[in-house]
Order: sequence, then C-alpha cells, then structure tokens
Amino acid sequence: MLRLNPEILMRAYAAGIFPMAQSRDDPELFWIDPEWRGIIPLNEFHVPRRLKRTVRRKHFEVTTNRVFAEVINACAESDKGRPDSWINDEIANAYQELARLGHAYSIECWRNGILAGGLYGVSLGGAFFGESMFTRQRDASKVALVHLVARLRSGGYTLLDSQFTTQHLQQFGAIEMTREAYKRLLAEALEIEARFPGKISDDEVEAVLDQSAPAVR
Repeated sequence: MLRLNPEILMRAYAAGIFPMAQSRDDPELFWIDPEWRGIIPLNEFHVPRRLKRTVRRKHFEVTTNRVFAEVINACAESDKGRPDSWINDEIANAYQELARLGHAYSIECWRNGILAGGLYGVSLGGAFFGESMFTRQRDASKVALVHLVARLRSGGYTLLDSQFTTQHLQQFGAIEMTREAYKRLLAEALEIEARFPGKISDDEVEAVLDQSAPAVR
C-alpha cells in the first residue's frame, strides 16, 4: 500500500485534496475533495471583541514551529468536544516530515512555560491549509489563529483554507464556496511566492485587530 510522503502530500494539496483517517487508531486513509469548501478570507477576518482584549494583553507567549510534533499530537488527542480524531500515526509522521522540509508550520501559545494551545497547517505558494487546532487554556487556539492570520498577511498569502466551515470558524469570518470556485482561488494562490515569517511585529498583530471585519451572520 502506498504510504504518505511529502511529495504525495504536496501534489494532493496543489490539486485541492487532503487525507484523513476514520479514527486515531485506524491505519487506513482516504482522500477528501469537498463539494463545499471552507475558507477564511484574510482581508475579512473577524476578531471578537473579548478576544481582541486577550491578544492585546499578551496572556500567551506565541512561537512558531518550536514544538511542531507536540502540536500535531495534541491535535490528535481526544477531548470532551472531540471524542475521536482523524489524525492517525501515518498522518502525524508525514506532516512532521513536511515541517522539517519547510512546508508545514505550527503556531504555539504558551502560558508560564506550558503549552496552552496551538494549530498547524501546510504552506504551498500563496495558500495556507489550516489542518487542526487544540486548546488547553481558554482562548489559546483563538490567539494562535489571530497570529497565524497576521503572519499570512505579512508573508503575502492570499488564501487561508479551513477545509470545512463550522460555527466555531464562522465567528472569525469563515465562509464556504463551491469546489469549482475554491479551485479557481487555489490556482491563483499557487502562482504566488509567499513566505511564512517566523516572527512578526506587534504592529502586524495590531493591524489584524484594527482591520477586523464584522462577523458573518
């Protein structure tokens, strides 16, 4: 059976598809090409008022790719709101290899030296494919998302793919579109040479908060 590797993954993302497993312990994979695709428009990102205060107060230290493996393993853990995960060992190992090659990134939020939450995703051209997030302290994953958007804007990205649209993501401005419309945006984004910045300034984070668009209703 063909196993996941960085080349297969990058070709799949360029075609607009991504892998999932039925559960954490299921070794089988299947490929997803949703009829309706979720994205978060970078220029219409919405930050709820209370979250703005949390970001500005700097409750968390935010880093990039400091502990990618720990982030993806935390995303694979079961919790009260997510009894099982689509991230099995093969997926976790393949994305860690992507990170070593500079094609996947994690955003980590720390509180008093303890990992409080974060997210990870894949970078290709001017597109960033958000894969999963986790939180162990209130708002940690949301702060990571704000910092992700600030980095994507700074680095010249044009597409933030959320794969699906959930009520949780809609509060940040997530929308859904047809497969055909998404793939047109993807094709345009792949022509761009974006750069994922390891560090950004406070002013770049503040710009995301100041330019926050109204929430989608």
